[in-house]
Amino acid sequence: MGERSVALVRKSAAAMLDDAQAGRLIPVLAEQAAIALNSGVSVAEVRSWDRSLPAFLGDLVDAGLGHVEVLLEHQLPYSPKRADVILCGVHPRTALPSYVVVELKQWSRAEPAGEDLVRIEHYAQPVLHPVEQVRRYCQQLVDFTPMLAERADTVHGIAYLHNALDTGVWSIRQYQMDAYGTLFTLDAKQALVERLRSRLDPAADRDLARKAAEDLLGAELAPSKMLLAAAAKEIREREQFVLLDEQQVAFSTVKAAVERSRNARQQTVVIVLGGPGSGKSVIALSLLGELSRQGRRVLHATGSSAFTNTMRKIAGARSSQVKSMFTYFNNCIDARPRSLDVIICDEAHRLRETSVNRYTTKAKRDAARPQIEELINVAQVPVFLLDEKQIVRPGEMGSESAIRYAAEGLGCKVEVVRLDGQYRCGGSEFYDAWVARLLGLRRDPAMPWSKLVTREDEHFAVRTARTPAELEAWLLGRQQEHAGTARIAAGYCWPWSDPGTRGGRTVLVDDVVIGDWARPWNVKPAQKVPDAPESYFWASDERGFGQVGCVYTAQGFEYDWAGVIFGPDFVRRGGSWVARPEHCKDPAVRRADGSHFAELIRNTYRVLLTRGMRGVIMYSTDPETQAYLEEMAA
Repeated sequence: MGERSVALVRKSAAAMLDDAQAGRLIPVLAEQAAIALNSGVSVAEVRSWDRSLPAFLGDLVDAGLGHVEVLLEHQLPYSPKRADVILCGVHPRTALPSYVVVELKQWSRAEPAGEDLVRIEHYAQPVLHPVEQVRRYCQQLVDFTPMLAERADTVHGIAYLHNALDTGVWSIRQYQMDAYGTLFTLDAKQALVERLRSRLDPAADRDLARKAAEDLLGAELAPSKMLLAAAAKEIREREQFVLLDEQQVAFSTVKAAVERSRNARQQTVVIVLGGPGSGKSVIALSLLGELSRQGRRVLHATGSSAFTNTMRKIAGARSSQVKSMFTYFNNCIDARPRSLDVIICDEAHRLRETSVNRYTTKAKRDAARPQIEELINVAQVPVFLLDEKQIVRPGEMGSESAIRYAAEGLGCKVEVVRLDGQYRCGGSEFYDAWVARLLGLRRDPAMPWSKLVTREDEHFAVRTARTPAELEAWLLGRQQEHAGTARIAAGYCWPWSDPGTRGGRTVLVDDVVIGDWARPWNVKPAQKVPDAPESYFWASDERGFGQVGCVYTAQGFEYDWAGVIFGPDFVRRGGSWVARPEHCKDPAVRRADGSHFAELIRNTYRVLLTRGMRGVIMYSTDPETQAYLEEMAA
C-alpha cells in the first residue's frame, strides 16, 4: 500500500526460470524477503518456494508464456498480505493489460472442514480454501486499484495445487468457482494452460507485458468507485441509524469539513469524544455509508481485530467486497498523502506510538512516523472517535491532547465534538457515573446503586452473585426469560491455554477455575475450535456463552446482560482499591509501572462493567472486594 505497489522479485517467466534452474532464484527471493520484512525467512517458506516456483515457471514457459512478466510475493494494497504470483501480460481478445493472480500450494491431499475451510494433513488447524484465498486477493487488488476496477476482464485468479491429483482433492473441487478463483491440479495441467492462454496472449510482444507490469506497479491506490457504491448500498439498505443530538452534530461536522476541504483545501481533523454506549460506532457507520454514497474515498479503521472483523461481518454480510472497507490503523504506514478523502478511526483510544511490527520492512521501519501522523497524513479529513477511559493496554495512546498536538503540528484545523448521551446500559447516565465512582475514576465517593437510581433507571438491573455458578445461572435465567444475550467476562487473572483434545476432538481448556466452577476463555485469535465462535465473534455469536471473555474480546461490543468477574488483580483494602500486578496474566499489562498498571486495570473493569444494555451482575474472587460490591449494588 502506498504510492507504488511492491513485489519482492520481478522478471519475465523465461528469465526467472533460468535463474531457478541455475539455483539463483530462491536465494535472491529469500534475501529480498529478509530485507523487506526485516527478519529471517523460515526454512519451511524457502522449501515451499523451491518446490513450487520452478515447477510453475516451467509450466508457463511450456505454455508459450515465457515473455509474461512475473511478480513474486506482491504486497496487496491496504493489506499486509502478499500474493504468491501475479502474471502480467496482454489479453488475447481485448489487447488490454491482463493480470492473473496465482496461489501456489504443495498439498497432495485436502478435505473440506466446513464453510470456506479445508483440512490439510500435518496442519494443526483448518486453513482457508485456496480458491477463496485467491478470490479475496483478486478482490482486494481490484477494490483498491481504480485502474483495474474500471476495466472489464482485467484480473483473474488461479489456485494451483501442483502436487495434487484430482483423486486427492476431489471433495474440495465442489467449492464454488468463478473468474477470481479457479482450482487446478497436476492432472488438470492442460486445462490450466488453456486458462492461462485465454487470459494472457502467447503471441503478444514482450514490451507489452513489461508495460502491463509497470502500469500495475505504478497505479494509484485508493478505494474504487465500484467499492464505494457497494458499501453505500450495503450500509444504507440496512436499518437506518437514527442520530440524536450530539451524534448528529458529529455527523454534520464531518460532512461540513469534507465540503470545506473540497472548496478551500483546508485539512480538518475531527475528534469525537464519548463514553461507553454514546453511539460512536453508529456515527462511524453512518458516515461510511453517506460518504460512500457521495463517491468519497473513505475507509473505516480500528486497532482491534475483534472489532474490525465484527464490523466486516455486520456491514458486509451480503457483500464480501464491502469487508475491505474496514481496515487497521497500521495498514496506513506508507499510504500516499491525501489518498483518501476521509478516514474514520473508530476506537481511536487504541492508537499506538507507531505502526511498526515484526512484518514491517526495514525501509518502512527506518522511515516510520508516529501512527497518529500517518493517519492524519492519509486523508483530507481524518476522524477520530474515542473514549480516553478505555485505554487498557500499554502503548495505547489515543487521547484528545495527543491527536490535537499532532494535528496542529501538521497545520490542520481541529474540531472537537463531545457526546454526552448514554445509549447502552438501559440509557442510564446514572449507571455510567455509578461505575466511575465504584472504581475510583471520579472524585465523588462511591454510592449504593439504590441511592443513585431514579425511576427511569429502574429497568436497568445491578446485582451481585455469591459464586460464579450463581452469576452464570442468573445470566441464563435472563436469557431464557427475556430472549436476550448474555456473556461472562473477567479480569485477565488466569492462564490462557491453547486448545486441547478430548476423544479425538479439539476442545477448549477450562482455565478459569474458581473453586469447583471452571470455564474456558474464549478461543484465541487465529485459532478455530468446533462449536465455539472465533475470538472476533465471541460477543456477537450465541455460542460465546459458556466461555469467559477478556477485555480484548468485549471492548467495543454490547450484549443485554453482562456478567463480570473481578479477579485478584484488583481488590479492596482498607477502603481503597489496590491493583496487584503479580496476579495479572497479561504479560504486556503486567510490565506497566505501578500507577500506569492501576490505571489500565481500572479502565479494564470499567469496559467490562459497561457492556450490558439491560443489566449487570458482579462477583469477586476476593472476600473483602465481594463485600464492597454487595454494599454498592444494594
